Amino acid sequence: MWGYAARRDALSEGTLDSLYADALVIRAGGAKLAIVGLDLGRSPGEESLVRIRQRIREKAGIGWSLLAASHTHHGPVLELADQPGKGQGRFDAALRYYRRLEDAIVEAVLEADARIGPARLAAGAIRLDGFNRNRHSKREAPPVDRDLAVLRLDDADGKPIALLVNFAAHPTMLPASLLKFSADWVGALKETIRREFGAGAIFVQGAAGDLSVSAAGRKDYREYGQALAERALELARQLVPQWPETAALEFREERMRFDARMDLSNPLVRTLLGQAFFPELVANYGDEYAEGVRPRLSVALLNRRIPFVAVSGEVFCAHALHLKHRLRADPLFFFGFTNGYHQYFPTIEAVAEGGYGTEPPVAPAEIGAGERLMDAALLWLYRMLGRIR
Repeated sequence: MWGYAARRDALSEGTLDSLYADALVIRAGGAKLAIVGLDLGRSPGEESLVRIRQRIREKAGIGWSLLAASHTHHGPVLELADQPGKGQGRFDAALRYYRRLEDAIVEAVLEADARIGPARLAAGAIRLDGFNRNRHSKREAPPVDRDLAVLRLDDADGKPIALLVNFAAHPTMLPASLLKFSADWVGALKETIRREFGAGAIFVQGAAGDLSVSAAGRKDYREYGQALAERALELARQLVPQWPETAALEFREERMRFDARMDLSNPLVRTLLGQAFFPELVANYGDEYAEGVRPRLSVALLNRRIPFVAVSGEVFCAHALHLKHRLRADPLFFFGFTNGYHQYFPTIEAVAEGGYGTEPPVAPAEIGAGERLMDAALLWLYRMLGRIR
């Protein structure tokens, strides 16, 4: 079970509700982009990610992809490897699951690709109060990204094809003591959209590193998910999908590199972290960070007007807020937990304040890494928009 250190290496005890991969494939200007919403705590590991991307490229010509996790804390651990001391022998069931996971993601993408047809689209965002809160900062008026963004796609006859929903709040409404797989409130949100809108539903988590849900009287995760879905549907029904003036798709992705704030090659550090989590998990993180912390930054621009920014980690919300302010795009789709997972990226001021999500065991990248990621994303987007040569 992924998501809570106190569970250590506890195994799941069943399934509360199923975990899904929901895929949207967009073809514009001869290029294809797959956006996959995953009911997982994190995006698949590096080797799995490479294999998945290779398969969809070979089978469907999909050169670009965003594999985005909802960040449910009731999904499986994905950091193990088929090697001694790293999962082999102790967690063989998890290792078998990884291959099935890859097959399921590829199958969802290929199914979506097979259904490609003419589409009208519209994008919009509204500010939602009372649905999320800053769980980290003790400062007065802490930052909170309250944007609910949706991308609506209709077919040539005006029938909804899909609704992509982007919002930032940890799916942690279920108790840590519950050792059953669940999509948490995200599952209820998608189910409500499919039932009431008659279209595919894809949820992508935002910059939720320091944001939790604000239940505001909603009794459980189902009620919260349904309430958020209703707000997304209200917005979707106000949008008027249009044929794009220019069908175009630009994409750029790089693996950035930052120094690590802790030395996982140090046996004492590994032992202490192994006691806090469990040894096999730490061994795999040691491999991941052997050459520093290397997150993926992915940026896309659809039809020269709809921007997407994705980071492979838990980004503090002030990063997304600052980027939106500087880009002045409405909406900007900001995806966290996408194309890998490199833990927390707090702001410099959050590190100075201290608290969970800012210290090396869970925020291993050097201080200021998040700011540098956002600067790079802003520069890439302004170049795609033609505002910087």
